[in-house]
Amino acid sequence: MKRLPTPLGLALLTLLLAGAVVLRLAIGRDAHGPVLAFEFLDQRLPRVISGVTVGAALAAAGVLLQSLLRNPLASPDILGLSAGSGLGVMVASYIAFLAGHGIGGAESLGISAGLASTLGALVAIAIVFLFAQRKGVLDPTSLVLVGVVVAMMCGAGTMLVRQLLPDQGLAAGRLLLGAVRDVAPRELWVLSPVCLVAIGFAALWTGAMDAASLSDDETRTLGVPLGRLRAILFIAAAVLTADSVLLAGPVGFVGLIAPHAGRLLIGPRHGPLLAAACICGSTIVVFGDALVRAIDLGSGQLPLGVLTALAGGPVLISLLRQQRAGV
Repeated sequence: MKRLPTPLGLALLTLLLAGAVVLRLAIGRDAHGPVLAFEFLDQRLPRVISGVTVGAALAAAGVLLQSLLRNPLASPDILGLSAGSGLGVMVASYIAFLAGHGIGGAESLGISAGLASTLGALVAIAIVFLFAQRKGVLDPTSLVLVGVVVAMMCGAGTMLVRQLLPDQGLAAGRLLLGAVRDVAPRELWVLSPVCLVAIGFAALWTGAMDAASLSDDETRTLGVPLGRLRAILFIAAAVLTADSVLLAGPVGFVGLIAPHAGRLLIGPRHGPLLAAACICGSTIVVFGDALVRAIDLGSGQLPLGVLTALAGGPVLISLLRQQRAGV
């Protein structure tokens, strides 16, 4: 695929996002009746903002992780960050129950849920980073395998904690549905700016991320503080993943697909790539949310995570084949 000039590529992606937003705004609960003003303002518009935030957060986290680990297979769900973040939410929910806040779970803890979610993501990526190395070098195959194991263990821990709650975690479990959900305005107006600030802060380091694509010795020769850069990328990716989990639960493969789509369209430079990936991620989530709202299964709404997994699974298999072939 021929790469486009950066301004043209970003403009094209923005138009696609605008189309997805218009489509989502046009689809509501009652497709046969008029759109009421309160439905538009109280339900559709907040869900669009939430979808844009979730998509941008996951895509940005994918870019940061792929730069940090110098591996195109890195993404929040594959490396266990999303599962670790979800476990953090459930642990916060259980602590809230023990503290006498009822079974409302992590929602009653407010900012503590966000901190627990971020901590869970940080612990997950730290474990993956530690155990996926061979003689001090990250092995791509081990990275994926360790990430899958960490994700499974965090998922098992989440189920265990849910069983300890009197309602089996139903109240807090709705935070982990893997779908763009209706959120309280206060929650949305806190998490969206946090996501924007994290992405903006990461954008300040995109030049260093370009240099870090070289070997460690070459990167240090260029004057890049590699240790500080890695710490920043670790924390930013964890915050962005936690943001997305709190808003929509674990939505898989967006953090894998969006960076690769951006890289194919405008190239590998991290400055334009970060912007392109965020727009791609937002488009995927908003368009996917429009699809799940339009598809009537008769037995409930299709989870967004199902659609993203169906799209992302083949992408991951293709990337694994390229890694083995040395492409």
